[in-house]
Amino acid sequence: MLQVLALTIFLGMTVSSPVLRAQDPNAAGAATSSANPVVEKDLEVALGIANIEKVDFDYNTKISIANEQLLKLKLYPQKRELEFNGLKPGKTTVIIRDNVGDVRLRYTVLVTATGKSNEVSELRELIGDVEGLEIGIKGGKVFVGGEIVVPEDIGRVSKVLASYPGVLTLIELSPQTQRVIARKMSEELAKNNLKDVTVRVVNKTYWLEGVVSNEEKKKLALIIAKAYLPPKILSIATGDSRFATPEQSDIIDFIAVNEKKEPQPAPKMVKITSQFVELTKEYGKVFAFKWAPLMGADESRISFGQTPQGNVTSTSSGTLSATITNLFPKLNAAKSAGYARVIQSGMVIVRDQQKANIKKNTQIPFALGSGDFTKATSASVGITMDVQPRILEQEKVELPISIEVSLGDGSTPPRTTQNSINTNLVIKSKESAAIGGIVQNQSSTNYDNNNDDPAPFTVAPGSGAGSAGSPLFRLFRSKNYRTSKSQYVMFVTPEIIESATAGTEEIRRKFRRRE
Repeated sequence: MLQVLALTIFLGMTVSSPVLRAQDPNAAGAATSSANPVVEKDLEVALGIANIEKVDFDYNTKISIANEQLLKLKLYPQKRELEFNGLKPGKTTVIIRDNVGDVRLRYTVLVTATGKSNEVSELRELIGDVEGLEIGIKGGKVFVGGEIVVPEDIGRVSKVLASYPGVLTLIELSPQTQRVIARKMSEELAKNNLKDVTVRVVNKTYWLEGVVSNEEKKKLALIIAKAYLPPKILSIATGDSRFATPEQSDIIDFIAVNEKKEPQPAPKMVKITSQFVELTKEYGKVFAFKWAPLMGADESRISFGQTPQGNVTSTSSGTLSATITNLFPKLNAAKSAGYARVIQSGMVIVRDQQKANIKKNTQIPFALGSGDFTKATSASVGITMDVQPRILEQEKVELPISIEVSLGDGSTPPRTTQNSINTNLVIKSKESAAIGGIVQNQSSTNYDNNNDDPAPFTVAPGSGAGSAGSPLFRLFRSKNYRTSKSQYVMFVTPEIIESATAGTEEIRRKFRRRE
């Protein structure tokens, strides 16, 4: 029994000896005395082929790779598995520790390149960035599989795989991508006035459904849909037959033809907005200097004479007195400025090549004459616009237009100013143009004009200056400067609209009220 037991122990050590390698002469003794010896393994990994290794302990996910450019690891701690994927040919080591931190495994990995692994490496470099693709080796064959998401990538993949006829193709078009293609088909059909035709994807085919008015439109819908078909991908195929040109069978036609005379499209409408802007500025400055002092005398007097005897005599009555009025000079200095801005706006909607007129008038009553000859009359102010638009190509509008604007100044009787423009021009839809205007400047300067003094000198009653009083001297200087500027300009904006309701949104917004 002892010999059998010794033989069993000897055989067990013989079997495990290739797994445990001694690094130095004392390593064997250390291995037998340690509870968790370091296990060294040699592993060969081919490019493009993943190797899965199982371990019998819970390992630490922080694994050391001597050269990370040669090897890539995928960890599955719960299953105690390691997946080795070669990146480049070469040799490197991998050290694996347990959760305590002790080294338990040391792999010496040799990454080799075979003919198939070289193909995998080249394909990954050429089309590895295409979204949805997977490249590898299965069943001893290089394959490219997955779902292409971006339709434009199909052409690139087909050109690359044409140089690799032995590669197995397992590519399909993503269902999401097919829905994107169907949406693009529908958008293009709508642009070509086929709004009643829709496209949907059923079992990897495109169904065209809807109603058209004639066979020509049905053919046009099929041509448009076929133009958006990507190259057809054949699953599980090799060689040049992996990608085929799209066929008519990829589109199923359910379009019904309803032969009837199409109604004439409704004539388009034109919304015309005109704006009249007037700006008036006035400025006046006056300076006057007047000095005219007066001497006034009362009944007091002094007289000299000769008596009948020849003697000189003098008499006096009262006292000698005199009054000087307006002793100080009068000054008059004033400035005045005014600014006014008037805006008149009119808007009208009319059919193409039809006349339109919009008018707004206000009557200002006033009396003319005096006494028995007084009569009532009125002045009219407002805006009038006449227009007959014609729609041209490239959304341009020919606009023969006449605009008249009359304004009052607020005086009594009122004074009105007439402004009018009559022209014919071409303006692009939704663009504004200044169609005309006038600028008027006036300036005047008066010197030594007595009218510049609003309070000319007069002799006040009871001031002591009698009717015989006269100014001792007169001094008058004045300067009156006045300038005025008036300008007006008219703007017009045409806009092509489909219906009259589209042109009244802004008006409704302005007159919106709370209930």
